[in-house]
Amino acid sequence: MKTLLTAQNITKRFSGVVALDRVNLQLKAGKVMALIGENGAGKSTLLKVMSGIYTDYEGDLAFKGRRVQFSSPKDAQDLGISIIHQELNLMPYLTVAQNIFLGRELVDRFGFLDQKQMNAVSGALLDKLKLNVAPNTILGTLKVGQQQIVEIAKALLTESEVVFMDEPTSAIGDSEAEVLFRVIKELKKEGKSIVYISHKLEELFAIADDYVVLRDGKVVGQGALHQITREELVDQMAGRKIKVARRFRQKKENERILEVENLSLQHPENIQRAILQNLNFYLNRGEVLGIYGLMGAGRTELFESLLGLRHGQVSGTIILDGAVVNFTSPKKAIEAGIALVPEDRKQDGIIPALSVAKNISLTVLEKITKFGLLRQKLESQLCDQHVASLKIKASSENQPIRHLSGGNQQKVVLAKWIERNPKVLLLDEPTRGIDVNAKNEIYELISKLAESGLSIIVVSSEIPEVLVVSDRIMVMSEGRITANFDVEDATENKIMDACIPDKTNA
Repeated sequence: MKTLLTAQNITKRFSGVVALDRVNLQLKAGKVMALIGENGAGKSTLLKVMSGIYTDYEGDLAFKGRRVQFSSPKDAQDLGISIIHQELNLMPYLTVAQNIFLGRELVDRFGFLDQKQMNAVSGALLDKLKLNVAPNTILGTLKVGQQQIVEIAKALLTESEVVFMDEPTSAIGDSEAEVLFRVIKELKKEGKSIVYISHKLEELFAIADDYVVLRDGKVVGQGALHQITREELVDQMAGRKIKVARRFRQKKENERILEVENLSLQHPENIQRAILQNLNFYLNRGEVLGIYGLMGAGRTELFESLLGLRHGQVSGTIILDGAVVNFTSPKKAIEAGIALVPEDRKQDGIIPALSVAKNISLTVLEKITKFGLLRQKLESQLCDQHVASLKIKASSENQPIRHLSGGNQQKVVLAKWIERNPKVLLLDEPTRGIDVNAKNEIYELISKLAESGLSIIVVSSEIPEVLVVSDRIMVMSEGRITANFDVEDATENKIMDACIPDKTNA
């Protein structure tokens, strides 16, 4: 079988830390290779080396038997290698079509942008991916999941021979993922080579032919995927047995910390349409409420409404710790004791250029400053405390957070809000793009925080996750609450049935 891309003895270092250690890889035409490992194992780093994003490394790359040295991602694209990023690599103020064609714009015979043709080609790609969005839509107005589909369309435009997919389904729903899997099967038939990173192991067994496991930057296992079990893969990833911990629940006093009555959210452009419709629910002190729903159910919009981001569009009553509140801004909500860990950590959760320590301390500057001056020792102590308790992997407190894996970045976001000791913690997809072991650590942290009296609402697109972390589960569909379950009574089938819109009652 034809080998398209070969990596030989690839080694990559960051500030003295070895991220990749003599990695060898061969990508075959018409095959899907699953690249597997915990956060920080080196998966995304390897993809960035092989796609021309990182150019400073040791070792050799060969494309179709010929040694290559990329000086930029465009070099790799020109050769036929593209990457779909886990963290969106798009321009929010450009249109969908302009993002798809960024750096590859079409021009007419006069040298002007051929926007009509770019819109036409983009529209065909979006139709193929079942995304019902006009090509001239400003990208920043789309949800994260929709933007992820645009990222996929951008990679497909090049008709590359090698396509790297880094957590492509982390922000999209099951129906969108099914479309992507059909596209992958088509690419295989066309003789393309695909490297697929996902922490959703069921996806890998559904679409991949071969696998490579990375741990601490080294290849620790590889072979045909059908010859290994899920449990064996997880053991190779971690180097130890992993068991997902289910939250220990104990009966407690039903002391209401949050009550929401008849909450509705109007669409900003269509006054005849409500994004959220007459939501009624509550949250007790020390309780974990899980919220599940498909894409477009209104889960993120609910969090935005609770945090004051949708002021002026929201109606209804919010009662926090016994007092009616009306937050005109996120600042007011944060001061009152509500904190949000957002779905898109790159856009909304971190400042990439700042260090780990400075990202953690952002929410509590008043604690570590005196007369307007930063007290470095206090900032370091604060950072060390959370790095230890959350098991954050960083070379030092001064390491820029952009160099951390996605899972470790997420832990930093959690740390900065935990430090504020909020009354209600909103977690929007808290384990998106996080490996099995790191997920378990987050689950244990959620449980400990709840046991300490913190009230938590978790939005997740993974039903098993909702079942693991929650005391109660609320299901949403098309802006409505369609079911409530005590976790003991909930099953995957019941939850899925409740989240599918009932068109007969629409």
